[in-house]
Amino acid sequence: MGDYAYAAPTSLEEALSVLESQANDGQRTQILAGGTDVLVQMRSIDKEPRTLVDIKHIAETNALSIGADEIFIGAAIPSAALNENDELKGLLPGLIEAADLIGSTQIQGRATIGGNLCNSSPAGDTIPALVVVSAVCVIASPGGSREVAVGDFVTGVGENCLESNEILLGLKIPRPGNNSADAYLRFIPRTEMDIAVAGAAVALTLDEGGTCTSARVAIGAVAPTVLLVEAASAALVGTKVDDDALNAAAAACSDAASPITDKRGTVEYRTKVVGVLCKRAGGIARDRASS
Repeated sequence: MGDYAYAAPTSLEEALSVLESQANDGQRTQILAGGTDVLVQMRSIDKEPRTLVDIKHIAETNALSIGADEIFIGAAIPSAALNENDELKGLLPGLIEAADLIGSTQIQGRATIGGNLCNSSPAGDTIPALVVVSAVCVIASPGGSREVAVGDFVTGVGENCLESNEILLGLKIPRPGNNSADAYLRFIPRTEMDIAVAGAAVALTLDEGGTCTSARVAIGAVAPTVLLVEAASAALVGTKVDDDALNAAAAACSDAASPITDKRGTVEYRTKVVGVLCKRAGGIARDRASS
């Protein structure tokens, strides 16, 4: 391992100051929200020296609010805390289930949705789930703040739009209305604690008669970034989300996928599986929205 420094600022201003000063000195920094990916990377693929900036002691990154119109989830809140919030589980069951898939119980005491997003893996479980609930990243920098839709945040494999002097504070999510629900499913070779071979998230809103009035479908681990599949969403809107509609959405997801072949699955296998996952997740979201 190389040479590392560590900073644990207790305010946003202090954290931004550390990032700014390090950047001015030409020094590399890396944000540590939970550290479950950072620490593994430091011991394997990325051993270059850096200053780790721990944001777990900053009030803004630990904020959680559930308002009448909007939900805010701080970037440093561990998954375990979200999993224990019954109101949040009722409003965003698919997103919370996605967070609950990351690692073991011990890992979830540190791992965060914000960290999973910033790691920017094509197989990140929470990213499709965030995309379908229209989550927006709140980003702070010395010059102020900006907002970026999660779908635009990840720009490539392990890459995102954060500048070296910026911090992801958290995620803004529109509060789901009545008869709305989300779901996320993935396939892994093992029973738990593995990386998705394919994943699919669906969020739906139904009218009083059970007809779908809006839908968002996203797929993961089958392209360099998570894909919002507009054709799959269109296949569900205006239907009762029956088998025909779900089959059409599944086909759209398979058509949109552009996976690779590796030791965990072939192109053909991933293409098929992501459609199956879309159909199943769509059925779960429909049942939740109508209950």
